[in-house]
Amino acid sequence: MNSAPRLSQHIAPTGALRAVINLGNPVLAQGTPQEPRGVTVAIAEDLASWLDVPLELFCVDAARKSYAAMAEQRADVCFLANEPAREEEIAFTAPYVTIEGVYVADLDSPFESSHDVDRPDVQIAVRDGSAYDLFLTRSVKAARVVRGDEAVDVYEQRALDVCAGVRQPMTEYAVRTARRVLEPPFMQINQAVGLPRGLPPEVVAAVADRVEQLKTGGFVTAALADSGVSATVAPAAPVCPGIVGP
Repeated sequence: MNSAPRLSQHIAPTGALRAVINLGNPVLAQGTPQEPRGVTVAIAEDLASWLDVPLELFCVDAARKSYAAMAEQRADVCFLANEPAREEEIAFTAPYVTIEGVYVADLDSPFESSHDVDRPDVQIAVRDGSAYDLFLTRSVKAARVVRGDEAVDVYEQRALDVCAGVRQPMTEYAVRTARRVLEPPFMQINQAVGLPRGLPPEVVAAVADRVEQLKTGGFVTAALADSGVSATVAPAAPVCPGIVGP
């Protein structure tokens, strides 16, 4: 891509890179809205430096709110799982981290594995608009998906059969409440960098290549370690030839 006009003019049209950070996923972001940290914050900082523009972070507490910020053009970049339902508004890079979606159930529940969940009369608690909500909504055949602001709250308050969520916090929840995680995971969640759908494809490709550099160069691994999170860096994706930086 020719450097004129610069990538920053496409990606950060206000003169600053506006990045929305989802504190509702503790694998990707931690801290407070005033002082967020984590791998998504580190990637946002790198992208702003790469583009040579200031960084403006603002935090939300749910993935659906990240999506809304992008759809309403209040953000230039987000960090969400690449789900088909989100692709109308967002162009995704290849994933930078993969995490797992798992079910938690009571110790005396009849489920022997996650394969037993999708059957009639089973109710699955999910966080509204989360990646696992979108995945289960399009994939379960017999069970019913029940949404709430917090999956564990609707699971407990309505005495549902299982609760779905990201492995790391769900494992902590299961230990804390004397419940169990059902294996195997019901999905792999591919966390990617998201940009507005209307950007030129070559601009998205340039950002995607930058994300690949962060993965293969150890940046993502180091950012996860710095935040004290155990997660899997996504495999390298093919790099598009002929793409240059800003």
